[in-house]
Amino acid sequence: MLKALLLENLHPRGIAILREAGIEVDVRSGALDESDLIDALTGVHLLGIRSKTQVTEAVLEKASDLLAVGAFCIGTNQIDLRAAAARGIAVFNAPFSNTRSVVELALAEIIALTRRLTEKNKALHDGVWDKSADGSHEVRGRRLGIVGYGNIGSQLSVVAEALGLSVAFYDTAEKLALGNARSCASLEELLQWADVVTLHVDGRSGNAGLFGEAQFDLMRPGSIFLNLSRGFVVDHEALRRHIVSGKIVGAAVDVFPAEPNRRGEEFHSDLRGLPNTILTPHIGGSTEEAQEDIGRFVATKLRNYVTSGSTTLSVNLPALSLERTAETHRLAHLHRNTPGVLATVNRILAEHNVNIEGQLLNTRGEFGYVVTDVPGALDDDVLAALEAMPETIHLRQLR
Repeated sequence: MLKALLLENLHPRGIAILREAGIEVDVRSGALDESDLIDALTGVHLLGIRSKTQVTEAVLEKASDLLAVGAFCIGTNQIDLRAAAARGIAVFNAPFSNTRSVVELALAEIIALTRRLTEKNKALHDGVWDKSADGSHEVRGRRLGIVGYGNIGSQLSVVAEALGLSVAFYDTAEKLALGNARSCASLEELLQWADVVTLHVDGRSGNAGLFGEAQFDLMRPGSIFLNLSRGFVVDHEALRRHIVSGKIVGAAVDVFPAEPNRRGEEFHSDLRGLPNTILTPHIGGSTEEAQEDIGRFVATKLRNYVTSGSTTLSVNLPALSLERTAETHRLAHLHRNTPGVLATVNRILAEHNVNIEGQLLNTRGEFGYVVTDVPGALDDDVLAALEAMPETIHLRQLR
């Protein structure tokens, strides 16, 4: 029986999908450190995590039974993707499922900060009636600068424009502008133009330290700043200085360089206690709707991979999905991408009088993946010959 280990409070829908497929599921609430994760993965075929659990090369090296990892979130920088691929371990994530939730949080924070609702709320809780328009503005007509125009940034662009904001964006890749948004040629151009700057970049290592003293200096006096992307992108000491000086009049931060691993642990940040500053505990995608969709999406990818070999939307293996032919057995062969592998696979099958009912090959960088449907179960000598190919990384026979 296949066994799955699911960490970090994953949605029950994902758990149910795996159990309905006949997979034994072990559920744990928090993240695990490296040594505990190594111990927990003995006999485990599927691992489900969110952003806290680090799946390092050391973990993957010890996880001899592991077939796939599901990141029940957008980012996968907590997983050594190449080390996983080199061991035939597929990795899946949820690149689209929480987009709307993050967009709605960003818009809510832009409105709250622009109206200074944080300060009005605190004053009333302190018993102070301060009915004043000073420093409060409508968002209509204000300039929104979006750094990173991917799934979240582009959808935010559309919804913000519907509220009357003028939108510009900067992305290192060429992106199609939606609606009336315009692309900026540089980050510097964007920062000097925008009243509100919001970050929606990915977790690649090159984005570390993207936003610091120099970038805050370029922003317009009285600007608002948001980061709902990655904690290591922003220098929080520099952000604090610019909030205290009054250059930044409002900030919202949902991600931090160091975050507690479990609910209830103490949180430390240079940004605590600052005026008109909203701090949220990495909840950009934490709505019931988004978490259910993430649970369904990633669990389905994991189930499909172990049952049919489908790697559609895998982040580290060649993407491939072959429609299953009735009454066949399936051979899934991950290999090093060198010339002649497919010919060798087919030659071995032909030498053993094995007919091919269906076949599909795809490659991705240094890896190749071929799925082959055959009439019945393969004999051990056929499997041994395929395993013995010098290019073979991982071989599975699926029924």
